[in-house]
Amino acid sequence: MDDRPPIVELVGVTKHFGGVRVIDDLSLAVGSREAVGVIGPNGAGKTTMLNLVAGDLRPDQGEVRLDGRTVNRQRADQRCRAGIARTAQVPRPYLGMSVFENVLVAAVFGSGRPSSERAAAPLAAEALERTGLVAKANVAAASLTLLELKRLELARALAAQPRVLLLDEIAGGLTEPEVKELVATIQALRAEAAGGDAGGAGGDGAGGLAIVWIEHIVHALVAVVERVVAINFGRIIADGEPRAVVGSPEVRETYLGIEPDLEEVAR
Repeated sequence: MDDRPPIVELVGVTKHFGGVRVIDDLSLAVGSREAVGVIGPNGAGKTTMLNLVAGDLRPDQGEVRLDGRTVNRQRADQRCRAGIARTAQVPRPYLGMSVFENVLVAAVFGSGRPSSERAAAPLAAEALERTGLVAKANVAAASLTLLELKRLELARALAAQPRVLLLDEIAGGLTEPEVKELVATIQALRAEAAGGDAGGAGGDGAGGLAIVWIEHIVHALVAVVERVVAINFGRIIADGEPRAVVGSPEVRETYLGIEPDLEEVAR
């Protein structure tokens, strides 16, 4: 991280599941407007780390901080209202509701806290515009393709007006052309965040939008983020410029030789 003040931090965080230590004394700070990618092999603790930030889990030791304030005891819904929103690794829409209604729910209960559904509607409409789902607004979520469901996850997160956006393998399961489409959408959001865009669903303007993105499709990640953190066994093993991290011997070793995607990025 550069000299930007941290908006979200994990400080000496540890998390056990039974006798297994999944997160091991992990410390990480993400600055406002910063885009950070997180990589690591399966079982490294990536999603657990994201769950600790989002409030789906509480640490056994250490602190999770938002704007320098400890939020360990805050539930996920409270953290959402405080400015942390996330996408799910497996899309979880309300299948019986329309796309617009799905996004409207997020707008109503997000950090902006509109006074009514009517007041929240413009936020939902803006999130659909930014994620390319306007044409699908009135169709049932159950009818969407996988790419559209991923876009819906992103739209719902944006409608909550976050200052910290957590992306959990949002490109997973997509074809290469679909990955490129989704990356272009996230790149546009990233460009707004870097410029401190205060508009509606993209952030409150106090410091722009920070992005933390976990992804196995590393070339997609590197196309967007300015910094990559690699973790294994719940510990950070590398942190820095994306290609330098991906090309480091320790990171390559954790991937059991080198996955083709890592090799491509490291060149």
